[in-house]
Amino acid sequence: MIPPRNPSVTRRSLLGGGLSAMALAAAGCGSAEGLTVASDGRASIRILAFRAPSLGAFLPAVIKSQGIDVAHNLRVSYAYATPDNYNTEFASGHYEVGASAALLSEALRTERGVAVSYLFNLFDYFTAVVTSDPAIRGLGDLRGHSLAAATGTTNHAMFEWFARQAGLDLHKVELLNQTTAGLSTMALMGRADATEIWEPAYSSLRHAKPGIRTLDLGLPNWQRAFGTDQMPYLGLAAHTAWARSHPDTVATLYKIYSDAATFTRREPAKAAKAIAAAIPKGKPATIQALIEDNARLRLNVRPAAQLTAGIGAVFDAGRQTGYLTKNPPAGIVYRGL
Repeated sequence: MIPPRNPSVTRRSLLGGGLSAMALAAAGCGSAEGLTVASDGRASIRILAFRAPSLGAFLPAVIKSQGIDVAHNLRVSYAYATPDNYNTEFASGHYEVGASAALLSEALRTERGVAVSYLFNLFDYFTAVVTSDPAIRGLGDLRGHSLAAATGTTNHAMFEWFARQAGLDLHKVELLNQTTAGLSTMALMGRADATEIWEPAYSSLRHAKPGIRTLDLGLPNWQRAFGTDQMPYLGLAAHTAWARSHPDTVATLYKIYSDAATFTRREPAKAAKAIAAAIPKGKPATIQALIEDNARLRLNVRPAAQLTAGIGAVFDAGRQTGYLTKNPPAGIVYRGL
């Protein structure tokens, strides 16, 4: 018998808990980490991101190693946090800008009364379900089996939409909730029948266990359902009032990240070395192979205003699965770039 899923580990509850602690966090964290100007006239900004090896930490490693921020006359410093601390610190306004902004998370944040804007996209959506069980040939075969997944992430929330398209009810799957770091171990040791995992852990797993199989996610279903192949997933977000008050800084941040993406594609070996140095036991060769296969990395730095079809599709998918109860306000899409 498949046990019921525990709602306490959903992304909705994690964000809700972070927001309920918002006042305490704001009171205990001091003044907001935002834009400051030093005596030499040079501006500085402090931005919050997930700890490596998350995708949100990829381009910051390149930005800092190559001095791309300084070249644009803006000193950018990064604070790194776990997902739960990230949500509390960002929602409270202690950090005005977040560099690990999953689009669905920001939409849910608006439902909780926090006005945020998705400034620009960094990565499109990618996930994979891997297995060594010969009986599991497609997503539908997961019914009655165990699936290791980080159920509190928006990556998993997006995956639920694809599972439904394949006729899979995740309530009929034994979901084994794991931290993102623990998913690789589950897959390597075979402690679950299948594992849902994404980059950069997916590349490392394939290197360590080349015989593991990847199931077809059914990506064409997205185009058929929504009429677009755009699937924006992770980017930079800011509190809406801050973004409206600092359009020049937003534009500079976009140039910094665009230049970092260009450098990463042009110099994959150098970029991989910088990214791997920020990851515990990171391997430059694995990261370089990932950069060179953008079908998996899905690096796509574009203003949110250029991705409205995809953003709308993500919100529609979130409503269809019950992750969102309504469409976010129009202000969630930043239109100043």
